[in-house]
Order: sequence, then structure tokens, then C-alpha cells
Amino acid sequence: MDHYKVLGVNRTATKDEIKEAFRKLAVQYHPDKHSQSPKTIRDSATLRFKQVSEAYEILSDDRKRADYNFSQRSSSSSYSYTYNPQGSTSQGFYGYGYGCYTASQNKKNYKYKASSSLLEVALRYFTTRAFLLNLTFAGALFGGLMMIDTSGEALWKRHNSGKSFEETMESLEKAKAHKDT
Repeated sequence: MDHYKVLGVNRTATKDEIKEAFRKLAVQYHPDKHSQSPKTIRDSATLRFKQVSEAYEILSDDRKRADYNFSQRSSSSSYSYTYNPQGSTSQGFYGYGYGCYTASQNKKNYKYKASSSLLEVALRYFTTRAFLLNLTFAGALFGGLMMIDTSGEALWKRHNSGKSFEETMESLEKAKAHKDT
């Protein structure tokens, strides 16, 4: 199911255009408007209202919309929508972990659909805030260690002019060997 087609807007639609399209369709398919209609029409309108509501929920939120657009461009990601009139369950899987509405329970359920490629998973992991903060912290530690090591070498050269560390160690070993004999 393409959320843009459900709302009847193009992919470059603004938030205001999406909101206006949602309002028109929500009024048209609202379950209260079809409460006296035959069961098939009522079920069809309820399904369409849920689809319109789900499309609006995703396309009105910038982050969810970006994830949806990304998953639509990727051939390995999948999106499925199922409807069971007996159980009145509407399930939408898109991206990685946004909610689906369960009408019988009247609350949100969060699902995970693992259909992303390894590249997408790696990209999501390497762009998380926690990973980037840990990488920054590790970089600062490594930089500090390199600075301490460099300053240690500079101090050694200042106090032991003309000798390298290796030369000093060799002379100490010779002195120790000489002392032992």
C-alpha cells in the first residue's frame, strides 16, 4: 500500500497538502458517517478510514515519512497491510518498528519486521546517537593517549639529549651484564 496514493497526494506534497487531503478523506470515510450503511459498505469504509489514518500518521511526521520513503526506495524492504473483518485487525509493517493499530484492543502495538538489508541495518546502527557519542568518546581517549605518548617522548629527549631510548636500554643491559661478571 502506497501512503501517497491512499491520500491522493504526490511524493513532494507539503504537510498542509497532506493534512487537507487527510481531512477530506477522513470525513468521507469516517465510521460514524457509515453507521447506518450495510455491513459491507461499513466494513469497507472502516478499512479505508484506517488506511487513511495510518497514511496520515506516517506522512505527517517527518522522521516516519523519511523512513517510509527510504523503505519504499529499497527493494529489500517490504510493507504489508492485512485486514480481517472478523478480528478487526489492521496491521501495517514499514521501516523498523513503528506501530500498527489493533481495533479490537483500541491501543497501539509496536511490531518489528526484519526485512532490511545488511547495509540498511549497518547504516541505522552507525548513525544512532549512542554509537556516535561512543565514537566521539573513543576518539577523545585515543587523542589523549597519543598526546601523552608524544609528550613522554619529548620529555625523554629533553632530559636525555643525544641518546635514544633503545641506546639507553642497551647501555643499561651492558652495565648489568658487566656487573654480574
